[in-house]
Amino acid sequence: MEKLAGLSHLFVTVFLSSFASLMVIPAITDVTMSAVCPGKDECSLAIYLSGFQQAIIGLGTVVMMPLIGNLSDQYGRKALLTLPMTLSIIPLVILAYSRTTTFFYAYYLLRTLTAMICEGSINCLALAYVADNVLERQRTSAFGILSGIATAAFVCGTLAARFLSTASTFQVAALVSMLAAVYMRIFLRESLPNGENLTRPILKSGQDGHCQDDGDLSGLAPVLKKIPSIQDITGLLKSSVTFSQAAVVAFFNSIAEGGMQASIMYYLKARFHFSKNQYADLMLLLGIAGMASQLVFMPLLAQLVAEEKLLAIGLLGGIADALLFSVAWSNWVPYATTIFAVFMVFVPPCLRSIASKQVGPTEQGKAQGCISGIISFAKIISPLIYSPLTALFLSEDAPFHFPGFSILCIGFATMIAFFQSVLMRGAPPISSHKISNSLLA
Repeated sequence: MEKLAGLSHLFVTVFLSSFASLMVIPAITDVTMSAVCPGKDECSLAIYLSGFQQAIIGLGTVVMMPLIGNLSDQYGRKALLTLPMTLSIIPLVILAYSRTTTFFYAYYLLRTLTAMICEGSINCLALAYVADNVLERQRTSAFGILSGIATAAFVCGTLAARFLSTASTFQVAALVSMLAAVYMRIFLRESLPNGENLTRPILKSGQDGHCQDDGDLSGLAPVLKKIPSIQDITGLLKSSVTFSQAAVVAFFNSIAEGGMQASIMYYLKARFHFSKNQYADLMLLLGIAGMASQLVFMPLLAQLVAEEKLLAIGLLGGIADALLFSVAWSNWVPYATTIFAVFMVFVPPCLRSIASKQVGPTEQGKAQGCISGIISFAKIISPLIYSPLTALFLSEDAPFHFPGFSILCIGFATMIAFFQSVLMRGAPPISSHKISNSLLA
């Protein structure tokens, strides 16, 4: 518990950052619809724009997540957190100022560009920070608590959005995002593997202590060399069967999550005419269920049940959620499906804990970055599949009447992840020496 208490500044940082980014989710659909298709409840263009943005962001994060994780192993978690936490402020400020069509497209462009670095990187670095400071046997619980903190931020943000106007929602989000970055820089202490000290800035030659000022790009060479190659990632996956199985589960589970993200808001709006407040209420229920599970039940269960079994239980909850959602016959059914969130939230912390235990202490950033990169790759593919499928089955040109068909297909992806998780077996942690030899040989 002393170790967890020592993470209090990280938890506050994650809470504030998550609060700012998540509180705008209930409002962004209405903003998008108003800017792109004013006065309409159905808009294929809005669905395609959302899916395209998600795919482009995923493409960028496939490269950036392993790089950021790898750099954090060398230069520290706090140093790398500064970049995404600063960039994430910019899009929020734009919509805080105005939500007209022109400003929406400016937001859309900058959000796409900045999210290539910001999307998932704060979570990736926070997980590596926790792994630096928590013993292996406590990591499942610690990762669960970290996820619970993010879920608590989601609940608070959604509740705030429920009572704020759209304009005020983005203004508050922008201010809190700024506060998160300032708090992190002032209070969060640096964390490096094995407690090493940070001895040089990122953009400085490794041969001497003087900055390059000759106008060339030689100062970038140390950073560029940290970009993991395909061989590095392949070597990491081959170094442990358990790690590679976790990667497969992460991929298909993220296919499902990305599909739900690309489809659900438009499905609810077209099927049941959900308003911003109704969607906020649904997200609030989901958040409360997830928060209670992560902060109360999961730390207790992690001591009694193997994390591989908790992972399988969480995926079963995801399958049930998608199946019931796809055949929703009344507007109360989506609210009823929130019960499955109690189990679904087991998946991310269990996956991250399993992956964390397969690498040494100096490679936590690399491992978490690798898993994040795989998740991002899945989220490139997911909207390319589910956005057109959702638009088709919500339109009058659907081959047959089944508005929830795309949601049903999301359940199939979760089933594949579940079957892989059943094959997963607990494995002893792999030493850092073994991993390093496989990557650097």
